[in-house]
Amino acid sequence: MPSRSLPLFLATFLTCGAAAAQSWQAVPSGTTAELRGLSVVSAKVAWASGAHGTVLRTVDGAHWQALQVPDADGIDLRDIQAFDADSAVAMGAGPGAASRIYRTDDGGAHWQLQATNADPDGFWDAMAFWDKQHGILFGDPVKGRFQVYLTADGGRSWRAQATSGLDALEHEGAFAASGTCLAVAGADDAWIATGGASESRVFHSSDHGRSWRAAGTPIPAGAAAKGVFSVAFLDAKTGIAVGGDYQNRHLAGVNGAGTDDGGATWRALPVQPAGYLSVVATVPGTRGVLVAAGLAGSGLTRDGGKTWTVIGRTPLNTVGFAGPDSGWAVGPKGLLMKYTTTTASSAAVEN
Repeated sequence: MPSRSLPLFLATFLTCGAAAAQSWQAVPSGTTAELRGLSVVSAKVAWASGAHGTVLRTVDGAHWQALQVPDADGIDLRDIQAFDADSAVAMGAGPGAASRIYRTDDGGAHWQLQATNADPDGFWDAMAFWDKQHGILFGDPVKGRFQVYLTADGGRSWRAQATSGLDALEHEGAFAASGTCLAVAGADDAWIATGGASESRVFHSSDHGRSWRAAGTPIPAGAAAKGVFSVAFLDAKTGIAVGGDYQNRHLAGVNGAGTDDGGATWRALPVQPAGYLSVVATVPGTRGVLVAAGLAGSGLTRDGGKTWTVIGRTPLNTVGFAGPDSGWAVGPKGLLMKYTTTTASSAAVEN
């Protein structure tokens, strides 16, 4: 009589032979606004943001509610940081007072304006948080120097930071395309990605944003639409940057770079899909898994960026993850997609 359970060696073989396939599944968003900001808190909770003061929220990992920040119809919310189902901070990107910070603590029912860029030449690009209280805000150069602000109260107040090492090259700036041209790790490390100048660069601070050191990358720049658009770090030493030319999403050439020394030096990486990528994101709960995406599509690496697999061709703006099975993507015209993983066994059991 056959056993009701598989022999141990066969069970092990089937598990090892199982192949996981990743893909994206479109989900109704309830909006047609361009979406660029994304913060995935858990398998159930995630927030997104975009043009015309638009914010989206899910608390069950399936259904999304479209929200509107009051008096922000003309504000492009390019970045959002959520802490839980109730609390989130959204950043508007734009010239002068169009750059601003809002916070909610009741699930988006009410929003408070917390900060506005007082410099008419300023343009905020991204924000990131080391923890629920401590965060950093970054903006394009004013009088030849990039702007940096810090918060120690969850984004309720921000103070301009006196910094060293943030002098900009001629025509250098950052890209508020996905809210990920700024990344943090640990309690003090931060990185800023730039382009538009004679070279693309990544700035690194190891002292909580007080001092910075820039390093060139092999990702081409030299034009206003070209450079590094996103940077992500697996730890304080290992990171990946992606970019390209947002005016030519299928342009061939180097669109990725990697570092093993905290951003002191960068080497070219063959990130897939080829072309313009606006975001690279780590996948928590894994070792060496990252997802890159942009108008060229999306790709995945399981070995820290050495090899890549294309997982989709749909144009995206940004992606975010809380774990290997908790990922989302947003894009043009209200596009909202859920990251899915299916397992197909490479072996068959015969009766």
